[in-house]
Amino acid sequence: MPELPEVETVRRGLAVVLEGRRLARVEAFRPDLRLPLPEHFAETLTGRRIETVGRRAKYLVIDLEDGLVLLGHLGMSGRMLVSGLVNTPPGKHDHVRFATDDGTLVTYCDPRRFGLLAFARRESLAEHPLLRDLGPEPLEDAFSPKLLGVALAGKQTSIKVALLDQRLVAGLGNIYVSEALFRAAISPLRTAASLTPRELGRLVPAIKAVLTEAIAAGGSSLRDHRQTSGELGYFQHSFAVYDREGQACPGCRCDPARTGGIQRIVQGGRSTFYCAKQQS
Repeated sequence: MPELPEVETVRRGLAVVLEGRRLARVEAFRPDLRLPLPEHFAETLTGRRIETVGRRAKYLVIDLEDGLVLLGHLGMSGRMLVSGLVNTPPGKHDHVRFATDDGTLVTYCDPRRFGLLAFARRESLAEHPLLRDLGPEPLEDAFSPKLLGVALAGKQTSIKVALLDQRLVAGLGNIYVSEALFRAAISPLRTAASLTPRELGRLVPAIKAVLTEAIAAGGSSLRDHRQTSGELGYFQHSFAVYDREGQACPGCRCDPARTGGIQRIVQGGRSTFYCAKQQS
């Protein structure tokens, strides 16, 4: 599933072509994705001006005139692809197309149809069922070691599973939690409540650095993620531990032939990759 860097990459690509433009034509080629599309979906959007393209956690937040907001989630395989207008029928997995007044075409393609598109109102956006329980944004200044420590206090689940809880921190997923814990030299097996202020002081900057670097690289393309141009993301080439079972981690001080190198375990039904030597 796309995580914060992938969604932010898509947001930035959409902002360039959509902000300030009017939707000249909207076409929905099926009535539902993971959830049914809103009633009169295409008619409601057609003719409206797009004010801003934002993001909250893993959701795209597209503000339109008159206070209407379009929320989008890419699910497991969704893509927003930008091109010029062409008179061709939609592809098999092209479910929605947005044409702007300057001839730009944005196509929502989703082979597995786990994504969603929903309406909200700007004045009550924070209370929308999809957003109201989300935790703080990890790239905001307010996300600090102290704030994270308060959120983790008393939690006996592992720190890896805790950081995947969107109610505690918004937007993190499997890849970037594994990478951040490695950078902070913290074992994913540690209980969340056991982290010391000093360790939290390493973990929060590690989270911010990993996310920032991943965004700069266009996200990580392991299977489905594409930037709005159709290009792959490139951060997967910078992974220290994720998906590198049995290999040496950067700066490894142990012998992978003897220790097995980077280990893979399953936590909360998800794969975790870490170095037992360097993460304690």
